[in-house]
Amino acid sequence: MPISPQEILETIRMIRMEHLDIRTVTMGISLLDIRGDSIPLIAESIYDKIVEKARNLREAVEEVSSKYDIPIANTRLTVTPIAIVARAKEDEDLFPIGEALDKAGEAVRVDYIGGFGALVHKDCTPSDLALINSIPKVLANLNRVCSSVNVASTKSGINMDAVLMMAEKIKETAELSADRDSVACAKLVVYCNAPEDNPFMAGGFHGVGEGESAINIAISGPGTVRAALERLPNATFAELTEEIKRITFKITRVGELIGREISQKLGIPFGIVDLSLAPTPEEGDSIADILRAMGLEECGAPGSLAAIALLTDAVKKGGLFASSSVGGLSGTFIPVTEDAGMARAVARGSLSLDKLQAMTAVCSVGLDMVAIPGDTPVETIAGIIADQMAIGMINNKTVGVRIIPAIGKKAGEWIEFGGLLGKAPVLDVSSFRCDQFVKRKGRIQAPLTSFTN
Repeated sequence: MPISPQEILETIRMIRMEHLDIRTVTMGISLLDIRGDSIPLIAESIYDKIVEKARNLREAVEEVSSKYDIPIANTRLTVTPIAIVARAKEDEDLFPIGEALDKAGEAVRVDYIGGFGALVHKDCTPSDLALINSIPKVLANLNRVCSSVNVASTKSGINMDAVLMMAEKIKETAELSADRDSVACAKLVVYCNAPEDNPFMAGGFHGVGEGESAINIAISGPGTVRAALERLPNATFAELTEEIKRITFKITRVGELIGREISQKLGIPFGIVDLSLAPTPEEGDSIADILRAMGLEECGAPGSLAAIALLTDAVKKGGLFASSSVGGLSGTFIPVTEDAGMARAVARGSLSLDKLQAMTAVCSVGLDMVAIPGDTPVETIAGIIADQMAIGMINNKTVGVRIIPAIGKKAGEWIEFGGLLGKAPVLDVSSFRCDQFVKRKGRIQAPLTSFTN
């Protein structure tokens, strides 16, 4: 179908006035062939492979961005989960591998590199434990490296031992970066049902089912959707849905065009387009403002779950019609610090931690960039993670937790990171304890719905 002049003009308006961008071009690189008799040798081999594979990535991204005059916010890398690659003993320090990842990312000029992680939804190997124990030091001392650990799945249940362990590592990571509002926690995600082709950070990694390498694209456009809905103040629900589908279709077409051209330039297979609406701290580029355009006084008001369910479903339907290569998370992000509207809703008192967690049941991503008091007990953090994992496990959906215990801060005080990470008030957390529950050993069993064969 040819693109009409009207479509071209509409896309130009989206870019110049409504914050439309390609949120990231992410190259995935398999490290399954890496060999070495020691951690330093493995680290050296990882560095060499990444630099060889990605040496022309930034140049290709800049050329295509300039050719089409479309901003590309980030260029990123993902690699095979390092716990699989390292084959380490439990007491080994994997910081040298983290350092190699960071230096390789600097050499090829990417913003972030994801994959310093592990898959422990059923149990842990010695290498998994070595990786998890290395997370706080790596994230607190390195700039580009991001980490994710999958602790639950619909098929396996929730590994509660790993949940408690990750709560401890989140708190330790926060303490090691306390002088920077505990910002290192912004690079750590705990997952249920983690996708293998996610181009977004901090949870991105290149799964073992992926090929040697791939180019994945993440689109965005909350500002574009908000502007469209504001032009329809009296629309029916069906009309709102159709407009969101129409806008998402156009955004996805742009994303796939950019991704395939970069793929062709590099001679690397095109992977997926992630349809997720990802906000920024910029005014007007907010998921919360989309909900207000639908008719809510503020995000968190009654009706918020229904509104975000409508939004997420319409985004998926519009994107799936536009591309046969949809993957990653493909949902609606509701981060607090990274979305000025969400932060405003917390400050106004309309959005609590409980309400936010309820919204994650239909937004298809999870608790994201949520600051909590720095003195929150480890066991309470584990309980929050376990609740989120249960939402993902029971509903057979991907959810994540990116939570920031802001050391030295109490509920109502603000943390501020700057840039795309933004700022937000610290959310209050229930004072009722769950210590005995989260310290029980083993797994919460998979639900009946997991037996689908």
